[in-house]
Amino acid sequence: MLEEAEFRTQELQDHLQALDSLLAATLSIDDFVDLEALKQPVVHPPFPRWDLESPIASPPEFPDPPMPVLEPVPEPKALFGKQKKWELAKAEAEHRHSAALAQWNGERARLASLRDANVRLHEQAERERLTALSQARTAYHAQSEARIAQAAKQHEEIDALVAGLAYGVPSAVDEYVTIVLANSVYPEGFDVEHDANFDASSGELVLRVSIPDPAAVPTDRAFKYVRASDEIVAVAQTQKESRERYASIVHQVALRSLHEVFEADRRNLIRSVSLEVGTLTQHPATGRDTFIRFVAVAADRDRFGEFNLGAVVPAATLELLGAAVAKQPYLLKGVDANGVRSYAGE
Repeated sequence: MLEEAEFRTQELQDHLQALDSLLAATLSIDDFVDLEALKQPVVHPPFPRWDLESPIASPPEFPDPPMPVLEPVPEPKALFGKQKKWELAKAEAEHRHSAALAQWNGERARLASLRDANVRLHEQAERERLTALSQARTAYHAQSEARIAQAAKQHEEIDALVAGLAYGVPSAVDEYVTIVLANSVYPEGFDVEHDANFDASSGELVLRVSIPDPAAVPTDRAFKYVRASDEIVAVAQTQKESRERYASIVHQVALRSLHEVFEADRRNLIRSVSLEVGTLTQHPATGRDTFIRFVAVAADRDRFGEFNLGAVVPAATLELLGAAVAKQPYLLKGVDANGVRSYAGE
């Protein structure tokens, strides 16, 4: 039980550490996505019916038994007094030979019939094998062609996306940003969603980032084993600690999202980002599902690029950018974003 408590504590601490270092976790990663590398190669699985490739073995041979041979009866040296006995012996030998011949002919006929039946069965089995092989090859060929066509379609889509990015087509920029942010790995159980909309005329990307509500963030600090009750119990964080952690997560996600977008855009198509970070949850006042905005900020590429994000205090950076930041995101209290965009070039 002590070991279990220690294991669960370590697991919890690792998870909390991952949440506390959301910004730092992305700084060592190049967020650029090489779209050409996303092209899926055509990989054909092995032909599944290899068992049909080889002909069915021929049926076993059933050779005829050896033909009976008439056993000669030796003629006595002197026939006197033995002629009749000798002739009788000859007649008995011929009779036995005749019976053996009849039996031999019957066995030959049976074996011939068995051979014919086996040949027919073998020929039928071969016809069925060849039919099944042909059908399997046809299906495999069709599946291979479908894989080739699917890969070709995916390659065309990527080529179209690359071409669109080269011309700064808004839909292509939106799709590329979506791919970039989809590659952004967050801790398990902390799912982040993004919605991007690029304006080519101004070079501004409007980005909404939806994070889990506070209930998704652990409120325990550790686990301990209580001998008296023989159970493992959780040690809770203080309310202040939990609230500060969630606020820090909000601030880090905002800077992380800005960083990932600007770093991934090597064409410098995106000159500024108008960002909202919040959560889609049930509003505590209305009971209706709604997006509660925790951060609203506009950032200019050149100015943001001057920051050393590895050494900043995220809340201070957002303040410098003129962001509207919720003071109590843990309580699902949001902010108004009116006028935020005017800070982008300040």
